[in-house]
Amino acid sequence: MFDIGWTELLLIGIVALIVVGPKDLPMMFRQLGRFTGKMRGMAREFQRAMDQAADETGVKDVARDLRETASARNLGLDTLKDAATKFESWDPRRNATRPSTATGSKPPGAAPAGPAAPPAADAAGDPGAAAPAPERGPHTQALAEAQASLRAEREAAARPAAEAAPARTTPGEGADKT
Repeated sequence: MFDIGWTELLLIGIVALIVVGPKDLPMMFRQLGRFTGKMRGMAREFQRAMDQAADETGVKDVARDLRETASARNLGLDTLKDAATKFESWDPRRNATRPSTATGSKPPGAAPAGPAAPPAADAAGDPGAAAPAPERGPHTQALAEAQASLRAEREAAARPAAEAAPARTTPGEGADKT
């Protein structure tokens, strides 16, 4: 309770010896001990009365119910934590090792593949060299195929519009001069 060291106790004892005197000092310590004992007893009785009142009113039951209700398990936070842990440990490269075209079948909902994209230039700058295709999972492959077909449809829609526009010629241009 109090942080009193041996030096402080010695100083208090010397001051009490001088102030009270050697004849009355044992009686004073006895009275001080009785007073301290009574104070501790009163504090114990007060604590017991408070615990008993809490038991009678059901405060402990309410506190237990609140703890159980607010637990991570009952709030679903343990499931959320497990999902977050699985997401953090998910490795997309590990799931991409199975190519979707190995059996020749496409995943359900995959769009038909459009014309192949022109080969990309390799590190040496040769545009004819084929770049190694990255390994993709089935869903990623289906998405790439769907995007390629959309790109091909846009290019096909833009091509006839450019071919249908008449070419402008200036007078005398393109005419035979004889």
